[in-house]
Amino acid sequence: MKKGNIFIKRPAMAVSVSIIMLVAGIISLFTLPVEQYPDIAPPTVYVSTSYTGADADAVMQSVVMPLEEAINGVENMIYMTSNASNDGSAWISVYFKQGTNPDVAAVNVQNRVARAQGLLPAEVTRVGVSTEKRQNSFLKIAGLTCTNGKYDENFISNYLEINVFPRLKRIEGVGDVQAYSSTYALRVWMKPDVMAQYGLEPDDVNDAINRQSFVAAVGALGEQSKNAFQYTIKYKGRYADVKQFEDIVLKNDKDGNLLRLKDVAKVELGATAYNFKGIIDGKPGVNFQVFPVSGVNMTEVNNNINKALDDMKKDLPDGLKFVTFMDTNDFLFESIHEVVETLVIAILLVILVVYFFLQDFKSTLIPSLSIIVSLVGTFACLKIAGFSINILTLFALVLAIGTVVDDAIVVVEAVQSKFDAGYKSPYLATRDAMSDVTMAVVSCTLVFMAVFIPVTFMGGTAGVFYTQFGITMATAVGLSMVSALTLCPALCALLMRPASGTKGAKSLNGRVKAAYNATYSALLGKYKRGVMFFFRRRWTAWTALGIVVALFAYLISTTRTGLVPQEDKGFIQMFVSASPGTSMEEMGKIMERVEKVVNQQPEVASYARIDGFGGGTGSCYGALFITLKKWGERKGSEHSIGAVIGRMQAGTEAIKEATVFCMEDAMIPGYGEGNAIDLNLQDRTGGDAKVFYDNVQRFLMALNDRKEIAMAFSSYSINFPQYDIDVDAAKCERAGLSSQHVLDVLGGYTGGTYVSNFNKFGKVYRVMSQASPEYRTDEFALNRIFVRTDDGMAPISQFASLRKTVGAEGASRFNLYSSIAANVDVAEGYSTGEAQRAIAEVAKQTLPSGYSYEYGGIAREEAEQGGASTVVVYGLCVMLIFLILVCLYESFLVPFAVILSVPFGLMGSFLFARIFGLENNIYLQTGVIMLIGLLSKTAILITEYASERRRKGMGIVEAAYSAAVARFRPILMTVMTMVIGMLPLVFASGAGANGNRALGTGVVGGLLVGTSALVFVVPLFFIVFQYLQEKYVRGPKHEEADVQTAAEHESFMSIKNNEDEK
Repeated sequence: MKKGNIFIKRPAMAVSVSIIMLVAGIISLFTLPVEQYPDIAPPTVYVSTSYTGADADAVMQSVVMPLEEAINGVENMIYMTSNASNDGSAWISVYFKQGTNPDVAAVNVQNRVARAQGLLPAEVTRVGVSTEKRQNSFLKIAGLTCTNGKYDENFISNYLEINVFPRLKRIEGVGDVQAYSSTYALRVWMKPDVMAQYGLEPDDVNDAINRQSFVAAVGALGEQSKNAFQYTIKYKGRYADVKQFEDIVLKNDKDGNLLRLKDVAKVELGATAYNFKGIIDGKPGVNFQVFPVSGVNMTEVNNNINKALDDMKKDLPDGLKFVTFMDTNDFLFESIHEVVETLVIAILLVILVVYFFLQDFKSTLIPSLSIIVSLVGTFACLKIAGFSINILTLFALVLAIGTVVDDAIVVVEAVQSKFDAGYKSPYLATRDAMSDVTMAVVSCTLVFMAVFIPVTFMGGTAGVFYTQFGITMATAVGLSMVSALTLCPALCALLMRPASGTKGAKSLNGRVKAAYNATYSALLGKYKRGVMFFFRRRWTAWTALGIVVALFAYLISTTRTGLVPQEDKGFIQMFVSASPGTSMEEMGKIMERVEKVVNQQPEVASYARIDGFGGGTGSCYGALFITLKKWGERKGSEHSIGAVIGRMQAGTEAIKEATVFCMEDAMIPGYGEGNAIDLNLQDRTGGDAKVFYDNVQRFLMALNDRKEIAMAFSSYSINFPQYDIDVDAAKCERAGLSSQHVLDVLGGYTGGTYVSNFNKFGKVYRVMSQASPEYRTDEFALNRIFVRTDDGMAPISQFASLRKTVGAEGASRFNLYSSIAANVDVAEGYSTGEAQRAIAEVAKQTLPSGYSYEYGGIAREEAEQGGASTVVVYGLCVMLIFLILVCLYESFLVPFAVILSVPFGLMGSFLFARIFGLENNIYLQTGVIMLIGLLSKTAILITEYASERRRKGMGIVEAAYSAAVARFRPILMTVMTMVIGMLPLVFASGAGANGNRALGTGVVGGLLVGTSALVFVVPLFFIVFQYLQEKYVRGPKHEEADVQTAAEHESFMSIKNNEDEK
């Protein structure tokens, strides 16, 4: 007795199994984490420090290089980027292989940094070198603004530092919170001319501050004594307010007169730096970014951040309010909403298609229940596998709708066929139907599940994509098989009945049946004639196969490539770069003009403006973070993010004083901060920076001439106005000075010094000393700054001279080579793969020997992925299917009847991609891998039936024909349900639409073309390979023919005789 018969006899048991699957799935659904993508991005460790007053070259040579040498080669490292700026800051990002434990990576980097501590300047070791594990993409971008003009930017910045950032940093999963602003600092603005009168230098002031403002451990009185009390001795400690610092004594004369700090300097509560200016929606404000650590659930972290901000809103001073510019959850939940909506529509469409084919509500209920049981039960398997609810797993469920219904349709259709053949008993009809199709259902499902096995062994980002998608899909289909072998036969025996013929023609079922019969009969008649046509002209199938294989090879090699399609995330980053040396005041005027262009766009919801940062750090840079209105408020292509960027780029072209570059947010978190290609040009010769810069400019100009490139842009410039200082060592020695001392005094006045700390508002702030701004306005400052010599105070201009020159604002390195970073924006209608090919061609033509480039971020992943690996995966999938079929048929020849049908579908998938202008990305590739399984599954329905009919005594041609006709309806049903179920994806709009369309179009195109060819060529291929099998390997096995076999034999002979007469 067949396995399915157990559940026919015990329907309560079958229902119980399904209920268990449903309950487990529902529980898992509410406990699974929700995120945009699984943990795809590589772990990143961020090392940072600062060297106050040092220029970029000094920072690079004395700080960055020793750290780089120590860190290089740390376990599992992929690549490293380093940067140094003229403001003294230095930072290094170390990227690790996917799957590396971020905690271990951070510890390993920290240990390497510790080795280099002895090589760093004392000023740097005093500040400290921080090592953090964090990704280089934004988790959230928000801001705090004042709407009533009551508070200035400095107050807002420090309010954030005191009340907001500490709480955000305590949230688990937050790697860092960064604001482009300055915190409080006690500024000592020295007056060099007044100090010279008293014979003072910056170090005298700094030493006095450290001598009188300090923390001391004084001890206690009464310890180990017989006193009644013990007293702790407390010293007032570091000074905490301006008055105390003003009264610091610098020196006294013979008459006892005291010289205090306020006599030679102005002391005030100011800021650590004056490099930035922040504006939010036209009001003073401070923008801040939250970075995640690697390997966390960003959705959960973002929810906790939002809760914290909501809680802090209650305590904000009057006039202050939080503004959110970018939140990864917004796009995620909008995308999930779109996918869930698609899921519901697809389920309804599939049920309607099934009803059209079965013309019976009870029969339609069986596959419908199978869909629900399989999809909901899949969530339990996701929980066991440690997966999450993300875009990939939801896509898999949408595609699975049309697939999970297949097995149930095959069972229901087989039972209906028994009724059509004359069976009256539902039990007997179901029992015999299950004996016919159980093997086909199991083999089809195993083949479909097997197609995803090779992709689970792939590494990198693509491997994670394929694995999550494939296992979800395979699980859903596996559960559909369980449902088809348990619940479906039980329900068939209970609910299905042979047609009584008493239903009214005007009833809904009667009308649907009449329409279906008319359509299907006409279609079946044409199909039968088509099959006989191919049987008589077998060369046409082989010719078609050759043409299809050639066309597929052409399409896969010429279709534009990409890793993931860029989606409209509703967030734009705009970077503004003015002429080198542009002052903050002049840059503010330029930014106001850019801001005006942004305000003219009706799609803009809010924006943050930062002067002093944007592609670089300095007065000539600026940036805007722009949030667009929700997707529902800007429907239509003219309101898409691409259209908005196009209008803003066009609007800023009139601003000749600056270059404006716009880019969208990065598609995959952890792979950079924008969607532009991250390109790093390298000088591997260690040559002159000017020569390197000129070569890079020629390369970028040539790149901008390519049609694939919208804009290739680098903010790096070596034309920043600078001074070279020359110190006359002989004069210094004659005056009893050293060159080092002269430069230290100059640096103490013009660069400033981090002197000490002070406590205020429950925080620790810096004490900074520097010459007052009016003393360091131009090159004549050397006449106003004095150094102490053996003969008294002398202007520094006697020992040093300045010479005008130009140089870079910062310095960067990529994998230990000097580098210049560039952003490459892909032109409309072209893919990142085409842009990368253009970059390779231009580099070959323009970059001299010794110069090269490397990608960073997602572009690096895509370049390493390559198209060859995709073809290998396709090949492995086909090979695995072939081996399973060999086991099934005990033949190495018959499986070719299935395998040779696959290229038709693959060609169809890429043909539709070309017609609809899609790129060959991970979504399309994932759909194609699923398509291989689907087509093989469909072909097996024919070959399995034909093999069974051959065993029951039919001729090879007769068996092939009988299988083609008998399986035509279930194939038509399964393909139509799949195609119609995919239509919502093909015509998707809103958030995530590009991914939806890539996935849906590839599958629909492949199914339509593949199935249209398959139903004709598979019977023909079966005839050829079954004949070869019987002639050269072994003859057929024979079983006793049944009633249905005899009826099919008579039908075939009738058709054959009619064809022969014609």
